[in-house]
Amino acid sequence: MSKYNLSIIIVTFNSEKYIQNCINSIVEYCLDINYEIVIIDNNSIDNTVKIIKEGFNDIVLIESKKNLGFAGGNNLGAKYCSGEYFLLLNHDTILLEKISIILDIFKKNTAIGALGIKMLNEKKNYICSAGNFPKPYQLLKLSLFEIKSKEFVNGNFDEPHKIRIVDWVSGAFLLTKKKYWNKVGGLDEKYFMYVEDVDFCKKLSLIGKITVFLPSINYLHFVGFNKKREIQLIKGYKIFSKKFFNKYGSKLANICLDLNYEYKKAYKSLY
Repeated sequence: MSKYNLSIIIVTFNSEKYIQNCINSIVEYCLDINYEIVIIDNNSIDNTVKIIKEGFNDIVLIESKKNLGFAGGNNLGAKYCSGEYFLLLNHDTILLEKISIILDIFKKNTAIGALGIKMLNEKKNYICSAGNFPKPYQLLKLSLFEIKSKEFVNGNFDEPHKIRIVDWVSGAFLLTKKKYWNKVGGLDEKYFMYVEDVDFCKKLSLIGKITVFLPSINYLHFVGFNKKREIQLIKGYKIFSKKFFNKYGSKLANICLDLNYEYKKAYKSLY
């Protein structure tokens, strides 16, 4: 029997700006859950570790001597977790309300393998944090495989307490069950950052588990867009296509991704 119902895994890297508020929000909104927090620090050079050690002595803190990336960090953290459920939570997030309902949803529906909730940015504007698995030709432009339904585009969900079946949810807030995590081998460390969450949900689908999105619960994610993220996404989807497409699909996907990359370079040079 698990010691905890929920293990919350947080990977930090130079996270002094965010980590205290993130942990405080967990303490505030997980009072009705038997949980533990496991933090993996990816060799930060700021005050992240100091803040955790001085302010939160009941947290399991693993200090890595090198940056393992998002996948490697979460996989390492999972080895120290004893909860029945795992929650991957980004260091730059803040919970805004109780999340215990998501554990109840999981318990009532054995088909669920992963669950995500509604993401807001620092200005509390909606950001879509779920999507479709790409088809090879759609990798020409990553927006081609976004969910097109109106509610996912604008964030206004008619029945927010109703779960939506999606292909994947963001690893910034991703709930899964320990036994499913172990069955699919956790996150694939070929991905350093980005697309490992899509890959994880794809692996769940291959063992017959669905991924769902619940829009009635919100959290803040201090996300920032930059060109490096675009390049990492393209690199990530090259790994994804090699794993999950057949020979011809993978070849088409690589052509599309290369064209995508060249377009972004040309566009950047114009501005």
